[in-house]
Amino acid sequence: MTTTVYTKDNCQGCKATIRFLDGNDIPYVTKNVDTDEKAREKVMALGFMQMPVVVTPTDSWFGYRPDKLVTVPGYGSN
Repeated sequence: MTTTVYTKDNCQGCKATIRFLDGNDIPYVTKNVDTDEKAREKVMALGFMQMPVVVTPTDSWFGYRPDKLVTVPGYGSN
């Protein structure tokens, strides 16, 4: 399972999360809840109301969380 980052337009935490993942060559996919109804429904079903929401194979959380991002599969594998 790939890490998924649920984002929305003009979200600074979303941009920071993506910068972290890109800067550490961590593979991920993004889904924008402003333009993707299924993504919005998924985030709400998980119980989150704020972005970004990061879903890994073993965890999920919201907000820019460097402490959690270092646990994402692929971190430190460079």
